[in-house]
Amino acid sequence: MRRRELRRGLGIRSAAIGAAALLLGPAMGFLGTAGAEAQQAGKPARLAILSPFSPLDRAIDGFVAELRRLGWVEGQNLAIETAWAHGRLERMPALATTLANLRPDVIFAPGEHGLMAAKAAGVTAIVTVACDPLDRLIVSLAAPGGNATGLSCVHSELAGKRLEMLKQVMPGLARAAVLYNARDPNKRLEFDQLEAAGRRLAIAVRPFEIVDGDGIEPAFSTMMAERVEAVVVLVDALMIFHRDRIAELASNRRLPSVFSFKEFAEAGGLLSYGASRDALFRRAASYVDRILKGAKPGELPVEEPTTFELVINLKTAKAIGVDISPTLLARADEVIE
Repeated sequence: MRRRELRRGLGIRSAAIGAAALLLGPAMGFLGTAGAEAQQAGKPARLAILSPFSPLDRAIDGFVAELRRLGWVEGQNLAIETAWAHGRLERMPALATTLANLRPDVIFAPGEHGLMAAKAAGVTAIVTVACDPLDRLIVSLAAPGGNATGLSCVHSELAGKRLEMLKQVMPGLARAAVLYNARDPNKRLEFDQLEAAGRRLAIAVRPFEIVDGDGIEPAFSTMMAERVEAVVVLVDALMIFHRDRIAELASNRRLPSVFSFKEFAEAGGLLSYGASRDALFRRAASYVDRILKGAKPGELPVEEPTTFELVINLKTAKAIGVDISPTLLARADEVIE
């Protein structure tokens, strides 16, 4: 079994801009010519990153590191401007407009909110890592045809699988809370998938909707008052930004929890099952590479992951008093002890 490995991020720089506190990386002189033409003229290509997270997000670090491996070095042949929303998704449209006004050759906008904001701002080339369904934002996964492409993390199709894993941990599980962001239209679809799985598994699923970080603790208080036995967290940018708080609240209340990304298990959640966020972001760098070399976003098919990782936090299992079966442990890609 692989053991948990912590690593420090590369630390993309940021600086506050204006009273609205729009956070952007250092200006590098965007001039508005296409990436390939700029390279021929000896000018750096221009990349913008629209992140709903903070500079501590290691997936963004991995994305930049992969670009470097592909030959794109900031300060040499690449200029990067980064805008951070710090979990405040309502900031995304203004941040996208600020970046679009810099006329980058391509923008990396992870998450549905980032993709929507970048499209609304009129950015001509967008690479995203977003979760399903993408059909309302990208016409065709095989041939996007517009100004956006990238990767899908496929959340909703795995919702029932995550509930099954909780059932394996708690064979008598009869009532589970489902925490999600009510402002993310995709999450209702994912909840519907969970509800269907719950009927099959004889588990009643109770929705708990929040719209910002302030709603997290009250939601957990209500869960305890209603005596739910476990919690499923439907992950989006809001939940990722607040993952430490969510994992801590679940653990403190001895609630077995399941998520889609391993960052939550690393933060103290019990289980995670889904695509590797770090791998998705690194793969997104290859899309940026191709676009900067002249490819059109609409001609690059959207990729979906074919492998998924199960991460179990055994330390959390012991702390909340649940046993992980040898069968489930054997299936784990990573065990945190």
